[in-house]
Amino acid sequence: MDIYIQTLLTGLGDGAVIAGVALGLVLAYQGSGVVNFAHGAMMMYSTYIYDELRDTGDLVFPISISGTDRVNLLGTPASGDLTAFWPAFLLALGVAAILGLLVHLLVFRPLRGAPLLAKIVATVGVFIVLQSVVLLRFGTQNETVRAILPTDMVNIFGTRIPEDRLWLAAIVVIASLFLAAIYRFTLFGIATRAAAEEEKGATLIGFSPDMLAAGNWMLASMVAAVFGILAASLSNGVNTVNYTLLVVPALAGALVGSLRSFGVTAATCLALGMFLSELSLLQMKSWWPEFAGNGMRDVLPFFVIIVILFFRGDRLPSRASHITSRLAFAPAPRNILPGSIILSTATVLGVLFFGRALRLSLYLSMTSVIIVLSIVVLTGYVGQVSLAQAVFAGVSGFILGKIGLETGIPFPIPVILGALGAVLLGLLVGIPALRIRGLQLAAVTMALGVAIGTLLFNNRWFVGQTGALPIEPPDIFGINLAANIGSDFNRWEYGLMLLFVTLLCCLLVVNIRRTTTGRQFLSVRANERAAAACGVNGALTKLQAFAFSSFLAGLGGAMLAYLRGQISGTSFSVFESLALLAFAYLGGIGSVSGALVAGVLAPGGLMIGLIAKSFSGDSLSTYANLVGGVGLILTAILNTDGIAGKIARDRHRKATFKTLERNTK
Repeated sequence: MDIYIQTLLTGLGDGAVIAGVALGLVLAYQGSGVVNFAHGAMMMYSTYIYDELRDTGDLVFPISISGTDRVNLLGTPASGDLTAFWPAFLLALGVAAILGLLVHLLVFRPLRGAPLLAKIVATVGVFIVLQSVVLLRFGTQNETVRAILPTDMVNIFGTRIPEDRLWLAAIVVIASLFLAAIYRFTLFGIATRAAAEEEKGATLIGFSPDMLAAGNWMLASMVAAVFGILAASLSNGVNTVNYTLLVVPALAGALVGSLRSFGVTAATCLALGMFLSELSLLQMKSWWPEFAGNGMRDVLPFFVIIVILFFRGDRLPSRASHITSRLAFAPAPRNILPGSIILSTATVLGVLFFGRALRLSLYLSMTSVIIVLSIVVLTGYVGQVSLAQAVFAGVSGFILGKIGLETGIPFPIPVILGALGAVLLGLLVGIPALRIRGLQLAAVTMALGVAIGTLLFNNRWFVGQTGALPIEPPDIFGINLAANIGSDFNRWEYGLMLLFVTLLCCLLVVNIRRTTTGRQFLSVRANERAAAACGVNGALTKLQAFAFSSFLAGLGGAMLAYLRGQISGTSFSVFESLALLAFAYLGGIGSVSGALVAGVLAPGGLMIGLIAKSFSGDSLSTYANLVGGVGLILTAILNTDGIAGKIARDRHRKATFKTLERNTK
């Protein structure tokens, strides 16, 4: 029994760092109505800044200034001197405050009246930018941060636990009480709560929502930095992954606190950390089911989020704003036949005459187009924000691999069965969408992505001992359509098959947009109640969209599995879902042409391949992600329609103007 108590209390450390992110989420939401999916990345960046200051005394700039990327401010700190901690710690907090202020001023202040999707995409852009900056400035290695809090063992309830866990839990309690006091007794806190309830009313009585939001963003970033720095030694250091994913359990805690209560949020996160620690112990027991693997740590926050949102979603706070947002443009398709012929011909030429490397980029672009089309249907047409499209693709790919290895069913039946498996998962995700939408649905799907990624994609019971599931090559009428045979990589036979599937998916989505179903999709996106008054069944329409969307994502996952010859969880992580949604928005989330642009711009796609022919270097992909992240933020701020959507809207305006001009003559 002692080992269970010990593990439970040791989990206070995990709960404390989760609480650090969650308290920041509550602050940012109260200040500006944004659930910041990049908050863990902001914690990561501040922790890297502190670690470099503590080790070398250097303050590292995010970009080179006057030809240098760092300046020494602290000399060479002594490794065991506690006095060297405070300058580094306070400077890191200052950097965190500046980071929070810049994120508000440069990103979310211009997005006050933007659609929800634009704000989500902007958080993805911030996440990508911060991750890319850390990779460029600090490298890919895990940074080990020296312990700050006492690490002696103390006796509690007859068991021994590290003292730093208790210190962290105590700091969480103090921080939550301090923030609650600020919000209850200070003018800043009262004004923030007033602006969150009714922004226009707060403005009329003299409070500036922008100033209040700036203060909350700075405070949120500093809170995350404090706990990121203090807890880094507990988690064996910091890297570009471990802190960024903390936003999922943190969001669970923040939702239990209704994105308002600091005390309830902190208590929930501490309890969640303790239960997660206990699960880690139980998973090592011989009686623990093999199929559950070690993924229950990520499944638990998902269940908390879905239960809270499903039963309390209509009572969770929403921030009122006096600025009206505009939906992304979803134009009716035009010039379908000539466009299909021209693009197909150009693609065939690329398949036949590109070199192997560029051909791979072309194939990755086409698989991205298929998955992005699923986002166009679900988000662009129906307005349901999903951060799990890569999960649907991955489920299909793994089912395809299992069927091919264990049954020998011939191609293309495994592809269809894999896509149908993705449909089943999509319908399960679609059920909560009958009660929740927007930001809440995004939270559910993101948590699902993390949970499935750990429970299924990284589970040896499912993928085998090597962590990668081999894929049987496609074969039809005796023609081998495999992407790679021996030393013959990225074969043209596979490319033509992929082109056929991509073209088929594009035409399916075009047809959906032109039919009654497509008009029902758009009516639900615009106004569910008005659509229901016109006889549109909103629940059935949403489930149709989830089914069709997940089927398309499943086809994309199957094609990607065939391209790589094996499948692993790293190809379908929640980061991939975020990147796909972001580039779908960049291309134009409301149209097939936008999906084509997104596929060209996507990571590893044709644009990156063309750039790689002119430039070389290990940091090329990182620089590409950095530019892509900045591009996403600028697109969210300046052009909510995306590249293709902007062109289509301008063309529509010109056509409308010409029609009006002709009718007035």
